[in-house]
Amino acid sequence: MPLPSEFHELAKRVNNWGRWGEEDEIGTLNLITDAVVREAAATVTSGRRIPLALPLQQDGVQTGVIPGRVNPLHTMVAINAEIFGPGTVATSDDVVTMGLQAATHWDGLAHVSHSGLLYNGRPADSVTAHGRAAFSGVEKAGHIVSRGVLLDVARALGVDRLDGGHAVTPQDLEAAEELAGVRVRSGDIALVRTGQIQLYLGGDKQAYAYPSPGFSIRAPEWFHARDVAAVANDTLTFEIFPPEIENLWMPVHALDLVEMGMPQGQNWNLEALSEACAEQRRYAFLLAAMPEPFVGGTGTPVAPVAVL
Repeated sequence: MPLPSEFHELAKRVNNWGRWGEEDEIGTLNLITDAVVREAAATVTSGRRIPLALPLQQDGVQTGVIPGRVNPLHTMVAINAEIFGPGTVATSDDVVTMGLQAATHWDGLAHVSHSGLLYNGRPADSVTAHGRAAFSGVEKAGHIVSRGVLLDVARALGVDRLDGGHAVTPQDLEAAEELAGVRVRSGDIALVRTGQIQLYLGGDKQAYAYPSPGFSIRAPEWFHARDVAAVANDTLTFEIFPPEIENLWMPVHALDLVEMGMPQGQNWNLEALSEACAEQRRYAFLLAAMPEPFVGGTGTPVAPVAVL
């Protein structure tokens, strides 16, 4: 089924192709300038560090719905092995097999295509089994450190958790901005809390996965207007699931990653950050969210930390 005209109209309005040159492979991460990082560092007052990643474990968020995206399989390959002979120093080693987007992660720009194209007009068939992502591989993202802003939509709307049918709109984002008392600006990384991850933390990963609140198809226009560098939230699907428009699957992914060139993050645990921000009445902080540099990767695990 072809993408509807409504999608293509939105795509034109948020398109960033060529904005940073025809060779660009990092999209909105170009907005994180040295000046932005200096201002982000200036937000640190207490030095309190809040981790935002889920544990990497076999009983993770993946349910098997997405083929091959397995939760971390952690195996010991050596246990107290005296590899240099009896009585020498012994070592233990382990290996992990996992989907790069299995837990808390960034989606790289090559993760999604539509109409045969990736970000900046690159051909979708440049992603291959052996070559992986030839363009916009996740290693190109480099370091992701900027000012983070928590947009606590659930708290702004007076609930612990948005219901599964809630599409997060620009109006919701502005309500969270008003609660925060801070305006999202160019180069910021927006962390949007729905409270959905409470279901996974409570042991119900099926309910965490479906149905899920998430971004409305209208949200990318808001992020584009604010020149946001990246967006992450506390859901498995990122956008509302099932979708707002019948049979239009993953339109927000396509608008963010393909049209805008904006990395997006999923399965971020924002619960402790929500409590800390409410307690301190401040919602802007230094955010370090370094991607693992998997060459040609379409996504990467991340262990983000907010520093207040």
